[in-house]
Amino acid sequence: MKVTVEQDKCVAAGQCVATAPDVFDQRDEDGVVVLLTEEPAADLADDVRYAAAVCPALAIHIED
Repeated sequence: MKVTVEQDKCVAAGQCVATAPDVFDQRDEDGVVVLLTEEPAADLADDVRYAAAVCPALAIHIED
């Protein structure tokens, strides 16, 4: 699994961080998503997929 984010689309809702904090974080100054790892461990795959699904801006993309 490879994860990418579009920071310019991010609305700083924080759903990704709440769902997969080992993979996503937010910038302190504006709350925009920060990707911590492009290739998360297999045991995080379900959380990452859920984070992408609940992202209100659809800013998270996953390639399997």
